[in-house]
Amino acid sequence: QVQLMESGGGLVQPGGSLRLSCAASGSIFSIKAMDWYRQAPEKERDLVATVTSGGSTNYADSVKGRFTISRDNDKNTMYLQMNSLKPEDTAVYYCHVKVRPNPWSLELNYWGQGTQVTVSS
Repeated sequence: QVQLMESGGGLVQPGGSLRLSCAASGSIFSIKAMDWYRQAPEKERDLVATVTSGGSTNYADSVKGRFTISRDNDKNTMYLQMNSLKPEDTAVYYCHVKVRPNPWSLELNYWGQGTQVTVSS
């Protein structure tokens, strides 16, 4: 089993910053990609950013230039630095990882519990 612990959400004014963290623990041989998704009320869950094990990153157009995703492979932890936050960034943010528990297993998908980010004055 793999556990994901998210932290860092909260209430921030427009233009402010927050840093989200997602730490993976448990039965982990390797982690391929790590992602952040978000879901606003009455909307679908959308991909925000992805970072591969090699450090390559991809971002949704709506957050490019404002958000930065990174990971610490030694700590199995992923971060999302969010700057210049806008009210439309308000959502529950979820971390997602693809984990290989052992060398001979398939990759399994795991989701964090979600952390609320609210951007409001």
